[in-house]
Amino acid sequence: MNKTISVQYFAILREQRGLSGETIPTAAATAAALYEELRVRHGFTLPAERVRAAINEEFVAAEAPLREGDRIVFIPPVAGG
Repeated sequence: MNKTISVQYFAILREQRGLSGETIPTAAATAAALYEELRVRHGFTLPAERVRAAINEEFVAAEAPLREGDRIVFIPPVAGG
């Protein structure tokens, strides 16, 4: 069953996608499944285990379920120096 999800990207993911965010239809049931779908579609180079997800402004586990209208943010590791 498809649902519409708002996705935001930061840092390298934003660079690789060329957008800071988008609204997409998806059949992905979990945050991890959505990231994998987007990784394949957009050629993201970071493996899923290196990316954190927040749904509706709360950090969640990779297997957190997605619902219609959710806002998900994928956050890559932060580099410092």
